Amino acid sequence: MKYNINWLGFYTLFVKEVWRFWKVATQTILAPVLNVLLYLIVFTSALSQHVEIYPNVNYTVFLLPGLIMLAILQNAFANSSSSLFQAKQNAGITFVLLAPISSLEFYLAFIGAAIVRGLLVGIGVWISVIFFVDLPFHNIGLAFFFAIIASGLLGAFGLVSAIYSDKWDHIAAFQNFIILPLTFLSGVFYLIRDLPPFWAKISYFNPFFYLIDGFRYSFLGVSDMNLMVSIIFSSAAFIAISIFTVWLLETGYKLRG
Repeated sequence: MKYNINWLGFYTLFVKEVWRFWKVATQTILAPVLNVLLYLIVFTSALSQHVEIYPNVNYTVFLLPGLIMLAILQNAFANSSSSLFQAKQNAGITFVLLAPISSLEFYLAFIGAAIVRGLLVGIGVWISVIFFVDLPFHNIGLAFFFAIIASGLLGAFGLVSAIYSDKWDHIAAFQNFIILPLTFLSGVFYLIRDLPPFWAKISYFNPFFYLIDGFRYSFLGVSDMNLMVSIIFSSAAFIAISIFTVWLLETGYKLRG
């Protein structure tokens, strides 16, 4: 069965979502970049002279790709979750649902905007540190692949959290009880194999780990996990949550009165 996409509707909603965060770029782009720089200063000042993760790789160089990916993940989630939840709260979602836009087009517009914000934050962090840190680049194509997959995955999860949430506290609960634990068990600040055996095994089921490990490989050319495993696991997680999100939008759960 042939499916015709309403490109104009998709593009209009996508531009609206991008413009929504771009109008307050100081908060949505510059502030996350500053936060990552503060993380970098604190951790490298305390550990850079005492920790060597990979041979001949400075801890700062090891840490930076993880921090960039962390910023991408957090901001992609924040973009889609805050936008959809605000639309629910002020009843603006009604006008979007009345428009001739399918659930797939709705999903693609929100995810596209989340990817744009994630990439802008990631590039912003990279630009802000290249003058101070000699950060290598092993494969720029892989870097963009993992950044896009990560932004899409967390953008979709942001939509799911906004759909299920009835108040801002619920959004915060998703962040504090799901995203934060997954972040700290993802290898941003250390290698997974350095964890106690139980937590190391748990971490291998964490999609954030594969995203960060693959992204780090795109810079350093070394990784904790086989690159193809990271690509497959990350892609599978993105596809699975995308299917679930589109289905959830199609049902209209907590969106249609």
